[in-house]
Amino acid sequence: MSRQIFQLKVSLAGVRPPVWRRVLVPGGYTLDRLHRVVQHAMGWRDCHLHSFDIDGRQYGEPDPDGELALRDELDVRLDAVVGKGDRFRYTYDFGDWWEHDLVVEDVCAADPDERYPACLEGERACPPEDVGGPAGYAVLLAALADPGHAEHLMMREWAGAGFEPDFFAADRATTLLRRFC
Repeated sequence: MSRQIFQLKVSLAGVRPPVWRRVLVPGGYTLDRLHRVVQHAMGWRDCHLHSFDIDGRQYGEPDPDGELALRDELDVRLDAVVGKGDRFRYTYDFGDWWEHDLVVEDVCAADPDERYPACLEGERACPPEDVGGPAGYAVLLAALADPGHAEHLMMREWAGAGFEPDFFAADRATTLLRRFC
């Protein structure tokens, strides 16, 4: 594992109010491990395809049918493709098309008393899977916010009683990161 730690801000593009996370990730992580970090920090369930776009190169799981020209994310370390100040994109679910903007805010030495990865902070819950992308999420939020909305009850039932758009717990995200990444 790399002794360098990358502080990344992961922001979900196209949604208001903003949904974002700040995570600490070892620079030696391959992009497939970074994929898992984004999934667990954001709150996705890893049910769909994904890709990274870094300097115009696409990385992800190789497509056995050859339809997607992706470089294998298992072969690429984070610290080999980005550095402090760099920006890149992660797209999840090619149907709903959730784009995540990632910024390398800092690169520092690992603290020997800390465990990585970790989620430092963030705002708002991740949208539910299969909600229909940013436009569908906007409809869901409007329906949930207005008890008089024609689809309020149906959307509340679909999203589940436990879905609270304003809620995010960094400590829970860190627990998931450490367990599954």
